[in-house]
Amino acid sequence: FRIRVANHRNLARADKSTLKNIDFAPDVVLREILKIANKQQEEFSLIFDKQIRPELKKNGIQLVSWRKLTKPQIEFVDTYFNEYLLPFVQPVILAGKKIKPFLNNGALYLALHLHSKDALKPVSEYAIVKIPSDHLSRFVELPTGHTRSKQVLMLDDAVRHSVRLIFPGYNILDSYSIKLTRDAELYIDDEYSGDLLAKIKKSLTKRSIGVASRMIYDRGMPKHFLQYLMDVFEIDQLDLLPEGRYHNNSDFFKFPSFEMTHLKDPVLSPVTIDELEDAASIFEKIGEKDKLLHLPYHSYDSVIKFFENAAIDPDVTHIKIIQYRVAKVSRIMGAIKDAVKNGKQVSTFIEVKARFDEEANLKWGEELENAGVTVYYSMPGFKVHSKLALIRRLEDGMPNLYAYLG
Repeated sequence: FRIRVANHRNLARADKSTLKNIDFAPDVVLREILKIANKQQEEFSLIFDKQIRPELKKNGIQLVSWRKLTKPQIEFVDTYFNEYLLPFVQPVILAGKKIKPFLNNGALYLALHLHSKDALKPVSEYAIVKIPSDHLSRFVELPTGHTRSKQVLMLDDAVRHSVRLIFPGYNILDSYSIKLTRDAELYIDDEYSGDLLAKIKKSLTKRSIGVASRMIYDRGMPKHFLQYLMDVFEIDQLDLLPEGRYHNNSDFFKFPSFEMTHLKDPVLSPVTIDELEDAASIFEKIGEKDKLLHLPYHSYDSVIKFFENAAIDPDVTHIKIIQYRVAKVSRIMGAIKDAVKNGKQVSTFIEVKARFDEEANLKWGEELENAGVTVYYSMPGFKVHSKLALIRRLEDGMPNLYAYLG
């Protein structure tokens, strides 16, 4: 949604002269995308409600509704709200287009419909508060007294329950979760000459404030409420995606385990290639026969060893490598820097147009340059996806080449 759908969204708003040059109707494609995405969300909600929740309950784990909290739990949640949530919820009363708070990409918010308690000045208001899942766990473990059952309250519902504490002059009529996805395309004109690296660096500073390309909302939200939010945040009908009560479902990967390991699939350990792992010289083994790795089923350690051996092998003279996505912490990059220290000629091509890894790749490029590596960056007009390396090694006075193809 941040790239492909955002591009289609912009095409759908293009003028007729632009649309003449493409062989599809962007608005039709957008509607089909939203139709498929909506179906997937409905299926997720059905599986979660009809299968996962009942199975959790069978094993003594309950996802509790905020409306069914016991008195001790109410006190616990209010205390939790005041001590941990309050600094992050960022409440804002909306006033049409006059006050339009900026909603961060991918962050969760609660949209509130308020009604004044003042009988002399009865007024309805709309407000936004943040659900700070970027600072706190999405799952709040509740006290259960002497029972052995485990009870969990969604962070969304902790905010929903206690948000009355920051709007004491209002009754909370409705609350619905929303999330914006922002356009993350850098829109770099790389078909022409110019400093592509500088363009990318400049564009990265604007990525987090791209225009909204999707608004996910609770499908139970009334039409008048949804329309109000669409007007405030300038959202079109094509940018809407209804979901269930909760968004950012990937947070369930961090659901508390309660030390019930039997409820989780066993971790699959990658298979090691012993003849490479145990070899005194990895080059001798590769020289005997090419090796094929099936990642991620095979361990990546053999690839790391390939570069770490090359960095310290006195017979290796040259290392050339292409990097597409580089981890923030990379043993291979460490080996590349060590190779330069050990007198080898090292050059690398870094693709700085690798989406969402541009910043990390730029950082590594600068670090490698400072270490003495010859660094080449992206070229206008095309993108390099391949993961290749070539190592030159002298054997019996003759150069032999070893390659990594990924």
